[in-house]
Amino acid sequence: MTTERAASALPFDPTDPVALTQALVRCPSVTPQEGGALALLSAVLSAEGYEVHRPVFSEPGMPDVENLYARIGTEAPVFVIAGHTDVVPVGDEAAWTREPFAGEIENGILYGRGACDMKGGVGAMVAAAIRYRRDNPDAPGSIAFLLTGDEEGPAVNGTVKLLEWAHRRGERFDHCILGEPTNPASMSDMIKIGRRGSLSGELTVNGIQGHVGYPHVADNPIRGMVRLLAALDAAPLDTGTEHFDGSNLEVTTLDVGNPATNVIPAQAKAVFNIRFNDVWTPDSLAAEIERRLREAAGNTVRYELKFRPTNSVAFLTEPGPFVAMVADAVEAETGKRPALSTTGGTSDARFIKSYCPVVEYGVVGKTMHQIDECVAVADLTALERITNRLLARYFAVQHRA
Repeated sequence: MTTERAASALPFDPTDPVALTQALVRCPSVTPQEGGALALLSAVLSAEGYEVHRPVFSEPGMPDVENLYARIGTEAPVFVIAGHTDVVPVGDEAAWTREPFAGEIENGILYGRGACDMKGGVGAMVAAAIRYRRDNPDAPGSIAFLLTGDEEGPAVNGTVKLLEWAHRRGERFDHCILGEPTNPASMSDMIKIGRRGSLSGELTVNGIQGHVGYPHVADNPIRGMVRLLAALDAAPLDTGTEHFDGSNLEVTTLDVGNPATNVIPAQAKAVFNIRFNDVWTPDSLAAEIERRLREAAGNTVRYELKFRPTNSVAFLTEPGPFVAMVADAVEAETGKRPALSTTGGTSDARFIKSYCPVVEYGVVGKTMHQIDECVAVADLTALERITNRLLARYFAVQHRA
């Protein structure tokens, strides 16, 4: 079947970012379920001449996850478009004003779970890549897609393993754009050039349970916990860098599990999370936390500290020609130059950065993970134009080089 005939068999035009996003939203791909989203993209990309693979990765104790890798072209440079098709649960479906997986459009707004995080980004960028290759069938270089179904989940059987799988096959990448919803309010707001890392710890202070009327035969662990938490908060971890704010520690839970008012508890527990910049690695940051606690505890506070495993490290894609190229494309289509940012949570870019420079840019993310998640139709068409412009500029520059 020719590309033209295969494409015509689809119930929509794959160069239409709105129609493609609607089709993706209608796939109930709540992580880790594939939900038909990757099957849809496989059909779309295969019809355009991409070589498509859908590897499934496994890990003991984790759900199996299907992923997608597609490439068109055999030569360098290889421009990668990355993203995820899995979405978070809908929550209270009765609270939605529209069916979460219907992809309804009303007053220029497309509603549905994943509309902005990040099926809108995937749909617009796939549409842009298809339009670019149709308009430039002899363009130099290659376009590849890295799409996972495990970004909203544990992120164990997704992008990290897909990258390893591709590398073993001999795939080498030059630059990547990840279509996460980076913009706070408008399409001209923000490009992410890095992300903070994330490290969580569990702190337990042990005491001796007893009657509050006889404190001399008990040891209240709350006093020790207050001392230790004060030590963690006494001085900033750092003052930030050129592109990052200062690292920040937040205590997320504190509990003694004691319902009685006349009992000194035996134990106090706290959990904290640190979002850290590129001053630290997880190991160096853990060592600093251990030092602060050790000094504060002295010989009087008995405590235990356990760090949860993390694959979230801080990284930065230094501003340069590629970052400028993305910013130029945004400015050309929106009339305003976007800010370069490293704020927010983590993303799969933390894995991609080990294989090639990566930046993140996508639609407005105000409603991600919310009831009535939605994306403006105008934002989808803008992202398609921006991506198409970026691809044209990227391969033109690389060809001249």
